[in-house]
Amino acid sequence: QVQLVESGGGLVQPGGSLRLSCVASGFTLNYYAVGWFRQAPGNEREGVSCISSNDASAYYIDAAKGRFTISRDDTENTVYLQMNDLKPEDTAVYYCATAQFCTSWYPHEYNFWGQGTQVTVSS
Repeated sequence: QVQLVESGGGLVQPGGSLRLSCVASGFTLNYYAVGWFRQAPGNEREGVSCISSNDASAYYIDAAKGRFTISRDDTENTVYLQMNDLKPEDTAVYYCATAQFCTSWYPHEYNFWGQGTQVTVSS
């Protein structure tokens, strides 16, 4: 079965950390760029970070720079998003998705999505 499964979300206090995982099954994840997106209630889905398939170049939106780190473990067919110094405005459902390249933050350019994992940052 071809799927992406996110995990690692939860409730964390401001300043805390979480590591999200995006595990692929049924296909080889390192053939693709992988993006992390998030969507808060009432907001559009926004790109957060992306890692390329060839050289594992990493890209971040300004709000994530210095706090989030994307990485991939090809032996585990998994992409991670380490999130540190979390803020209430990071609260959202986080999704991973595949694309050919990390050239865009537009969700419609990512063609295969997981079901999402909830991240809530609150005291």
